Amino acid sequence: MAMHSRAVLIYHAPGNQEMPGPVAEFARERGLRILPVGTVDEVLTLVNRSFPACIVTGVAGAESETLCRKLKSDAFSAIVPVIYLALDGADDAVLRGLRAGADEVLTARMDEHEQLLRIQMALNRADRDVSVNPTTRLPGTAQIERDIAERLRSGELFAVCYADLDHFKEYNDRYGYNEGDRVILLVSRILRDLVRAHAPTGFVGHIGGDDFIFNVPLDKMRVCCEEIIEVFDELIPYQYDEQDRRLGYFLGKDRRGNILKIPLMTISIGVVTNEYRRYTHTARVSEIATEMKAYAKSLPGSVYAVDRRRDIPASAVAVAGAAQTEATESR
Repeated sequence: MAMHSRAVLIYHAPGNQEMPGPVAEFARERGLRILPVGTVDEVLTLVNRSFPACIVTGVAGAESETLCRKLKSDAFSAIVPVIYLALDGADDAVLRGLRAGADEVLTARMDEHEQLLRIQMALNRADRDVSVNPTTRLPGTAQIERDIAERLRSGELFAVCYADLDHFKEYNDRYGYNEGDRVILLVSRILRDLVRAHAPTGFVGHIGGDDFIFNVPLDKMRVCCEEIIEVFDELIPYQYDEQDRRLGYFLGKDRRGNILKIPLMTISIGVVTNEYRRYTHTARVSEIATEMKAYAKSLPGSVYAVDRRRDIPASAVAVAGAAQTEATESR
């Protein structure tokens, strides 16, 4: 189902409940198309494919609370404002809605003006949230750092993977910013879907531009990196026109005006883990991830490069030798 995401209000209405008048008026005044949806799974499917303006749960109860919890437990969908309707007058309805993660709870005690104002305030808060990227709606640098810090505190074995596109700038110059944004959105969904499939406790963030971070348990790192590369390399040629796709390159100019063959985009992933090294601060993790990403970009094709250096006593440096890295190319 195609839809212009930000112009849609999803109305979760178990049992086909009619939308309350103030909510319908709010949607009408702001030009939002109301999309009635009957089940939690249908709502989650729609949100995973787009970014609606907001979601309104049609009735207080266990199903609506489940929907709130599932939406807010995923960094990708957590930014979508959820309005929980507690119009049945139950004393604990407001607390249940807030505990489930709703951004706003409307009750029968509120007059129509207050209900409209509260809906608008929930949408305003979401729009002001600067911790997500406006193109992909993925968490930004603040939440990336927070996730790494939490993994450091937990003591679990993890991998921080820094993904960057090769030749994206040249693609942007040739095809324009709109097509470039489409590629960025495509990459965000590849990362999100594959990390979610293989590492439910994983995290995907968007630093900006064509730079992404995904953090996963160590034992899920290889499968995530390998499948991301495989799916990326399969889909990315179709972002080019037929001639460029057939040739495998297009002609472009460098900064000096020289004509060059620009290959199709590839993806480079630099990986840092705490398997062999101890980290106490997120800044050091980010520094090594950036270093490994740069190393991966020096290699041909789509690759991931894993830092294999170890923390060793200074006296053993001469024996242990130089730092060792591992790079795995796409198959």
